[in-house]
Amino acid sequence: MAEGESWAVIGPNGAGKTLFTNLLQGSVALKEGSVRHFDRTGKEIAGGIRTLVFKDIYSMTGAQSMYYQQRWNSRDAEESPLASSLLDGFSLERLKEYTSLFGIDDLLGKRVISLSSGELRKFLITRALMYEPEVLILDNPFIGLDEKARAALDSMLSAMKMKTGMQTVLVLSQTRDLPQWVDKILPVIDRTVLPPEGREEFIQDKALIRCLFPDCPVQPLPPAVGNTAPLSDYDYAVVMNGVTVKYGGREILSGIDWTVRKGENWALLGENGSGKSTLLSLVCGDNPQAYANDITLFGRKRGTGESIWDIKRRIGYLSPDIHTYYLEDIPCLKVVSSGFFDSVGLSRECSETQYEAAMRWMEVFGAAHLADRPFVRISYGEQRLVLLARAFVKSPELMILDEPLHGLDAGKKRLAKKIIEEYCSSPDVTLIYVTHYSDEIPSCVTHTKRLTRPDCRK
Repeated sequence: MAEGESWAVIGPNGAGKTLFTNLLQGSVALKEGSVRHFDRTGKEIAGGIRTLVFKDIYSMTGAQSMYYQQRWNSRDAEESPLASSLLDGFSLERLKEYTSLFGIDDLLGKRVISLSSGELRKFLITRALMYEPEVLILDNPFIGLDEKARAALDSMLSAMKMKTGMQTVLVLSQTRDLPQWVDKILPVIDRTVLPPEGREEFIQDKALIRCLFPDCPVQPLPPAVGNTAPLSDYDYAVVMNGVTVKYGGREILSGIDWTVRKGENWALLGENGSGKSTLLSLVCGDNPQAYANDITLFGRKRGTGESIWDIKRRIGYLSPDIHTYYLEDIPCLKVVSSGFFDSVGLSRECSETQYEAAMRWMEVFGAAHLADRPFVRISYGEQRLVLLARAFVKSPELMILDEPLHGLDAGKKRLAKKIIEEYCSSPDVTLIYVTHYSDEIPSCVTHTKRLTRPDCRK
């Protein structure tokens, strides 16, 4: 990488992109060869490279002990550090400059646990930029960010290149995230580095792009394998009347009215921090404030004797939070099988029929080769495929998918989208789908609910 150049390392899930960037940092033992770093004067140096990977996002905040539902329990959430603590050690001048550039000034007083995944990503990226490193490696930095935040990050990285000479190495899984200011592309596939190309040369190399991100055929979907008694009939999957959620003096949701009929397919949209995940936590039974609101699920009003598990058994759910907290070092087949019991980890033994169904869903999502591999040792995109199979494994009647294509490469995105469209074409299946990309919305979606951030409400 010559002085002044910015690069993108691009390839499919599991290709070896993160392994390659680990080599750049010297964190992997070499069998042969060497990696050398030089400063702008040509002097050989040690270090100078800063890396930001989002695979275990909360470990970077000093909050490794957090648990999945802690975000929705106000007393436990108070144990989480303040977001401003992530930016300690910088001058007030630099703090104001960078937080205003990324528009995160209003988040400084929030608890880390209360931040949406997109908001937390913005904080961590801002912190990495404030160090003004010579080289910054960013692993899929645009995923999880709304359109406004993606544009802001693009401008920030371009400005840093001009201001400090910082060189950036982006790790990407799709061509649409390639910024204009990237100079060179390094394709990686099957743990092999292909010859580098200039940005425009790569964009025009359609054969190479098809090789990196081929289309995957959709297999027939497996038949339903239930683990509960037959469920009662209903007309409405979700009914919310004037739903309001507050933490301390801060209002997250205000007067939300929403009716989702059985068989309808909805897109739930809104900027980072608009309350989408909080709204879904009320539906999935994870948020205790559901009992203080007028909410009816599957024709039954919340708080009339149903358990959380009565609700969860009818729902297939995937979200950035579930991915963040699913840190079990168990084979991927058991991760998928845990979807039968809505558990993190597999504490109950599955039947042979359930294991067979789990394996079939892994085959449908092109993840069968991961069945025996430990979940924590595969790539982020491969983990997302496994968690998608987990969401579908019990053939749920309500599918809630919060940024389900997060981290998937371009070819796997197309595959997953087709599977979702086919599964949700049934009149007995209801879909709630969250994304920040309009082209990721499945064709079966016919209704839209849009939330606004509290500071944007009139």
